[in-house]
Amino acid sequence: MFSITSLRDVVRIPPNLFGQSLKKAAITTLKEKYESMIDAELGYIIMIMDAKVSEMGRMLTGDGGTFHKVEFDALTYYPKIQEIVRGEIVDITDFGAFVRIGPTDALLHLSQIMDDYLKSDVKSGMILANQSGRTMRVGTTLRARITAVSLGKASSMGKIGITCRQPFLGADEWIVEDAKKAKEEGKDAKKTEAKTQEKSEKGKAKTEKAKIVQVKG
Repeated sequence: MFSITSLRDVVRIPPNLFGQSLKKAAITTLKEKYESMIDAELGYIIMIMDAKVSEMGRMLTGDGGTFHKVEFDALTYYPKIQEIVRGEIVDITDFGAFVRIGPTDALLHLSQIMDDYLKSDVKSGMILANQSGRTMRVGTTLRARITAVSLGKASSMGKIGITCRQPFLGADEWIVEDAKKAKEEGKDAKKTEAKTQEKSEKGKAKTEKAKIVQVKG
């Protein structure tokens, strides 16, 4: 889930940025410190949006920079378990696919794609289902649900797991096919219900007619 988070910090403005406005210098420093960081509480910090910097700074002995209190807004992304996400396959491996969701990649394991025997062809960048014949390949866009999230301080510690093994999840073309099938099944069910009701009404009519004939007789 994307959100704009308000944070506070103290930034050091180095001497080489003194020629810039205080706000611009502070944002430059904040970008270097925060952008692309993974935080266990905030998630992925994507971009510094804006900053309010205290004009009154401090200097430390032996340090040519100035230190300022700053309040700033950052665009963040925190993947929530059970959240439905859209993504694009960027890599095929022996054990599944990596799917780009927001600013990071999530793992879609072979066991989480569908209830079918799947074969992963790394060379051709494709996953093939044996029975249904459905495929996934690099560039396929899909819909999935987040099942596991593990975030740490280092970027290498950010891990996300997703699944497509639920109704109306998976590759976009699969979802369209399943929706059409469900619509057709719904129409067939309505036709069956209408025929059943028609037979029932005809049966009631015959019964009533028989009763009338019996009374007259």
